[in-house]
Amino acid sequence: MRTAAVVGTGLIGTSVALALSRRGVAVHLSDADERAARTAASLGAGTLSPPDGPVDVAVLAVPPASTARELARWQREGLARAYTDVASVKTRPQREITRAGGDLTRYVGGHPMSGGERSGPLAGRVDLFERRYWILTPSADTEQDVLNTALELVSLCGGVPVVMGMADHDRAVALASHAPHVVAALMAGLLEDVTEDAVRICGQGLRDVTRIAGGDPELWGEILDANADAVADVLQLYAGDLARTIAALRALSGEDPADRRRGAAELESMLRRGTRGHARIPRKHHGPEPRYAEVDVVISDQPGVLARLLASADDVEVNIEDVRIEHALDEPSGRVRLLVSQDSASVLAQRLDADGWEVRT
Repeated sequence: MRTAAVVGTGLIGTSVALALSRRGVAVHLSDADERAARTAASLGAGTLSPPDGPVDVAVLAVPPASTARELARWQREGLARAYTDVASVKTRPQREITRAGGDLTRYVGGHPMSGGERSGPLAGRVDLFERRYWILTPSADTEQDVLNTALELVSLCGGVPVVMGMADHDRAVALASHAPHVVAALMAGLLEDVTEDAVRICGQGLRDVTRIAGGDPELWGEILDANADAVADVLQLYAGDLARTIAALRALSGEDPADRRRGAAELESMLRRGTRGHARIPRKHHGPEPRYAEVDVVISDQPGVLARLLASADDVEVNIEDVRIEHALDEPSGRVRLLVSQDSASVLAQRLDADGWEVRT
């Protein structure tokens, strides 16, 4: 692959362009928002000049509702020899492509399973797709050379390709992404009408549950609209479990011993099922699920402290798998939990202690 076009320079589009540019691909950028395109170009994502002829692949990094229209438009203009997109919904856009007059033989649906809480070109990262699944959903009309081009695109971006049917994809992402966003939004919405004191004492659990609720409402409205049935199916199952849990909690608050026992048994079953389900969520995309140890460090709430802490860890060449930050209420300090492999924990703790960090065990 020598040339590519990226239409849409938000987080995903800019990250695709950065990854391709790093691998020596000449990338041409386009966006209805000229400022976004110029910003992406200034980051080294590509050029704003149009290509001299058809590029090898065009990546449509636009919302699901715009995919069919943009595909038909750029195919009419002869932008590329192969086309793909990054929309998180596949079935409805493909139906719309047919109605819009798009050529399905030169198109393969795509969905990189990566993102971020920030949006826009400044949030773009060259390594956003490294070792992350990138789903491709070819149709019966997709020609083999187009699929091969999409596979090469994923490889150049560092992703792990997974080929799925469109309906299977939409059901999977409804469970993995879309329904959780609704649940997070509902939980976060409860905070709108509570007292300031209730908000002030919100702990890490609520932060974890509501972390993804800050996404762009307009974009998420389009995503949910495009995958409404699949999301509703997941939420209906969730609602049934929630109703049983509510009944169990009401029983626990009652006076009847038998009802209390049934309620306790139902809650224990729910919690154990959750534990088993949580254990199935992969944290790495290859190999067996690793076991991590936590190294807890107390840090002051001052600029640059976290960066210095991570630099100390980098000095001993310990791979940090995750970072969790807990702020202390009304205190100028917080706790950082560094998740590392079990055989690295003692080495890291000793080094941080020697560097003057307050390490908690």
